[in-house]
Amino acid sequence: MINQKLAEILGEIADMLELEGEKYSRFEVLAYRKAAITIGGLQEDAGEIYRKGGVGALMELPGIGKSIAGHIEEYVKTGRIAKYDRLKKKYKLDIAGLTKIQGMGAKKAFKLYEKLGIRNVQDLKKALAQHRIRDLEGFGEQSEAQIQKGIDFLEQSGGRMLLGAALPEAESIRDKLLASGLVDKAMICGSTRRMRETVGDLDILLQSDRGEAVMDYITRMQEVESTIAKGPTKTSVRLAIGLNCDFRLVERSSFGAAVQYFTGSKDHNVRLREIAIRKGYKLNEYGLFDRRGRNAVAGKGEEDIYAALGMDCMEPEMRECRGEIELAQRHELPRLVQLGDVAGDLHVHSRNSGDSSNSLEDIAAGMKLLGRDYAGITDHSKSEYMNGGLDEKGYARVFAEIDRANDRLDGFRLLKSGEVDILKDGTLDISRKTFGEMDYVLAAVHSGLRDPKEKMTKRIVDALGSGQVSVLGHPTGRLINEREPLQADMDKVFEAAKDNNVVMEINAQPSRLDLNDENVLKARKYGLKFAIDTDAHRISHFQYMRYGVGMAKRGWLSREDIINTYDAKRVLKLLGR
Repeated sequence: MINQKLAEILGEIADMLELEGEKYSRFEVLAYRKAAITIGGLQEDAGEIYRKGGVGALMELPGIGKSIAGHIEEYVKTGRIAKYDRLKKKYKLDIAGLTKIQGMGAKKAFKLYEKLGIRNVQDLKKALAQHRIRDLEGFGEQSEAQIQKGIDFLEQSGGRMLLGAALPEAESIRDKLLASGLVDKAMICGSTRRMRETVGDLDILLQSDRGEAVMDYITRMQEVESTIAKGPTKTSVRLAIGLNCDFRLVERSSFGAAVQYFTGSKDHNVRLREIAIRKGYKLNEYGLFDRRGRNAVAGKGEEDIYAALGMDCMEPEMRECRGEIELAQRHELPRLVQLGDVAGDLHVHSRNSGDSSNSLEDIAAGMKLLGRDYAGITDHSKSEYMNGGLDEKGYARVFAEIDRANDRLDGFRLLKSGEVDILKDGTLDISRKTFGEMDYVLAAVHSGLRDPKEKMTKRIVDALGSGQVSVLGHPTGRLINEREPLQADMDKVFEAAKDNNVVMEINAQPSRLDLNDENVLKARKYGLKFAIDTDAHRISHFQYMRYGVGMAKRGWLSREDIINTYDAKRVLKLLGR
């Protein structure tokens, strides 16, 4: 898939146009930013969309006009965009790399380039070591320290890619292999199958009687940038998106054992092998064998491996050695929530938010196609003025529009809400009148993200204690690989949520997945309810729900734990409105 690279290019064009100043309007800059968000959020390859329907199909995507559709066509055909190449000749710095650092925007990056000749992250690290940045106007010692902290955080990610980018790529490769007629089975394994928030590499297991032809086909795939090693049963490649991928050819008799082995975490698999040894078996990627390793006890199906060891087969997301094996031995595994259980979405932005382009009718139609029955419209409150935040009059206008839309909709309901800022003093960015007009309130922190732990904790706890908050949106405020979580005592936050019947959000945006699995497991112990929401700013973002469900499953949540598996009437009753 070309989506991630193309989105990066479009975003970088926006950054460079912004540096051009008055030469380009802010609307043109915004158009490229919106196009980058749209393409980056697609779960279908933009190249395939073009090949199937041409420029016209691209222009049907939200925020993609004729000019940008032309750029995409150019990239699909040539692998380049002339406008991008021209701008890169002028701005000879790694804007994409530098702006990944928290707090480093394009203008800051360009100023460092102009004043200190800093072209990339490596140059920036040298300048920081020599304390050359603190003396620049607009920076200072504190800014220098924050930049260093941002670099440290970025490097801690270890080059791991967001699940939302890695999984669609893996699925595209798997589907092409199955469609080739060369393989009988293809299974994505590893941390991708466990739905971890980031992925370090990909593992795909194959079953085929045409091993040599399969490996030849793999090395010629357009997704493959280079071949690391090629053999009759294993081929390792570097994908164009920046991940390594191992393809393994597995015998039919061992396929289930291999799937189990290459899915479970290291600790999970070690624990299973210990249990196997105690029972007089040997367990490896080829199967479960007797003590001498001669006779296979199980191997064709992964559920057979677990059954032979005296336990139920748990879902892949649970296989992290966090107590799931003991539950499986006692036959007490929870029935985890499934994507098909989701009835609605409580965090969706309409075009009344400046950073979205969804009409109410489009939202309803898109949700109905996915089998959803309701959607909560949560446009930003006025403090988020950069994102078109609404004041009281704005909300009144949107709510009237929702009423009119609901009169026309058949079998679908739009709910009135808002993504309301939790202000620095713990109050909400909303009047009592507007609060009374909402079906529920989704509150979130968007400012003062570096507040110290005690202050941030009090701020959130005070908001939850106000009696106005129904759902706490993206509770830790993190952006994976970009921004650290808020400094807050989550135990105190969960206690306040329990005392005030506040629901915890699992934000399904791939860059957020917030709450993460560890916090979900912790919040679950407080008996809290959860909402899995897409925080959709584009219709294509509705597909993100599966990542939120994956995170909920990693946190061992059942359908009953998730309020948006309920019908709208029950949701509103639970939220007290």
